[in-house]
Amino acid sequence: MKVVIIESPHKAKTISKYLGKDYHVLSSIGHIRDLSISGEENLGVDVHNNFEATYDIAAGKSRLIANLKKEVAKASEVILATDPDREGEAISWHLAEVLNLDVNTTKRVEYHELTARAIKESFASPRHINMNLVSSQETRRILDRIIGFKLSTLLQRKIHSRSAGRVQSVVLKLIVDKEEEVKNFNVEEYYTISGRLFIDGVDVNIKLVNDQKEIVKFKSIEEANEVITLLKRKEFQLLNIEKSIKKQYSKPAFTTSTLQQDAYNLFKFDSKKTMKIAQGLYEGVDLGKGPVGLITYMRTDSVRLSPLFISLAKKHISEQYGEEYVGFAKIDNKSSNNVQDAHEAIRPTDVNLIPEIIKDKLTKDQEKLYRLIYYRAICSMMKEEEYEVTEVLTSCEGYKFIAVGEETIFDGYKKAYKNVLNETRNSLGIKVNQNSVLGGHKLTTKAEKTKAPARYNEARLIQTMEKLGIGRPSTYASTLDTIKARNYVKIEGGYYLPSTQGIVTTKKLVEYFPEIINVEYTSKMETELDMIAEGKMTKLEALDAFYPPFEAKVKEAYKLMPQEVIVQEDLGNCPQCGKPLVTRNGRFGSFIACSGYPNCHYIAPKEDKEGQPCPDCKDGHLVKKRGPYGQFYACSNYPNCKHVEK
Repeated sequence: MKVVIIESPHKAKTISKYLGKDYHVLSSIGHIRDLSISGEENLGVDVHNNFEATYDIAAGKSRLIANLKKEVAKASEVILATDPDREGEAISWHLAEVLNLDVNTTKRVEYHELTARAIKESFASPRHINMNLVSSQETRRILDRIIGFKLSTLLQRKIHSRSAGRVQSVVLKLIVDKEEEVKNFNVEEYYTISGRLFIDGVDVNIKLVNDQKEIVKFKSIEEANEVITLLKRKEFQLLNIEKSIKKQYSKPAFTTSTLQQDAYNLFKFDSKKTMKIAQGLYEGVDLGKGPVGLITYMRTDSVRLSPLFISLAKKHISEQYGEEYVGFAKIDNKSSNNVQDAHEAIRPTDVNLIPEIIKDKLTKDQEKLYRLIYYRAICSMMKEEEYEVTEVLTSCEGYKFIAVGEETIFDGYKKAYKNVLNETRNSLGIKVNQNSVLGGHKLTTKAEKTKAPARYNEARLIQTMEKLGIGRPSTYASTLDTIKARNYVKIEGGYYLPSTQGIVTTKKLVEYFPEIINVEYTSKMETELDMIAEGKMTKLEALDAFYPPFEAKVKEAYKLMPQEVIVQEDLGNCPQCGKPLVTRNGRFGSFIACSGYPNCHYIAPKEDKEGQPCPDCKDGHLVKKRGPYGQFYACSNYPNCKHVEK
């Protein structure tokens, strides 16, 4: 019997179905070990001995490992089949180490979709563990441990901030810097003139423009109203009709980042929820004859599609929509410099599994996300939309007004994408020509303001992280979760706003560690990790260059950084002694308490969320439940909705 080891128990069911009775598929249920919290400063890394790492078995995994060892001892062959990324490669290496498997001979298979074809192909051409990928992941983990532990300990002692990190602190800095931009922005008020003009009896929207067709802005309402008064009973003349044909191309198939952005913009799914749903679609959904993987691997920054999928998709497009709709697979020329092209884009595993056909087998949220992934991939290979833009320029007493309309000539990819988002173009409602008759008009003044830079919502923040090369697709969701959990940010109206604690934390980190807490350094580190993965750099070279100057900076910060309690004005004052309330951190998470501790022991009561709408399914409400680790909130729609929170 051959033993196959993967991470996910759910995925094991899908793979077992394809491999048959000669294979016994087991699961490690995620990571089996991690860096030890031991040694100097609990780093689990000997910084004086080539950064040698010490690993401990993950909590609760001892019995599982004992069972794996028993099965491995009986196996005719052991095959490691963890996820196809650096983290998956590292898990395979940890399994080999713990189970006493030979790294140089043990088979390692890699697949990007859970289909019979992909599984059989991958098992027919196994490889061995790629130690360059393992070394890259280990370097990342060591860097994150050293920076995270040392900076977090410093901040906890000096300003009572809970944590800092190589990636999370740079993301927090983006949010703090944006808030500074917004606050420093000088808002200016101006006035515009727009209205309606009858052309051949049809009411058409018009705007006052200059000779460059730019909107005219008046400094005062009196100036604008003077123009309206002047033109009140005057006649309009037709100056020019300009027509042009434009094209709109479909976008490439999804990467992790673009999927998270669209899922937020269309459905308000946060990145964590999006990845959880995508994980389920990847690992397999029961369509009636056992689980079937519906999408390819969902952690990727590549837009590449396999030649086989492209061929099958084009055939599907021709049959469903017509040969004239078949286009070419799109690529993204604006992608980040640190793209890893080992994976495909996120796409459906089978073009015949049309969302409308299988929607009854999916949850409401699964159906939304699968529909989005399916049509984005299909549309990426469809012809572009062609549309005609008509600009009608008119004049009255020397003032120029423009009317703009758009009409679709050929709908192209939008014929399919309307299943996700049905966008319509604003037509003039009339075919204007040189003989058109201009009739009455009505003009109004509108007060407007210059707009401050937009704060980050989740989609825009992930887009910026990807563009700047901060983190990896697999880390976006956890990074945003961390800064929220640490109370460094709050979400208002869907936008990220830094808390007082977040602002002060960023200020201190930038003051004492400007070389590390910046976008350029974080992006450079990702490039070095890529070089290690490619065998162009070693773990030791990267860590030797990083550690000595960093350690010197930490020692300097301990001497120079003053201790202080950060007062958060928005929390109000203590009802017992009147001193400001502050956020503190304890064993069971953050809480609001009096800044006068230990003289005052006031702690604000926790908000009771029972009865509030479930943030996931929106249909259920939160109810209190008790488990082995204390009380928690859960959705009343369980098991259909599995939302839980502390």
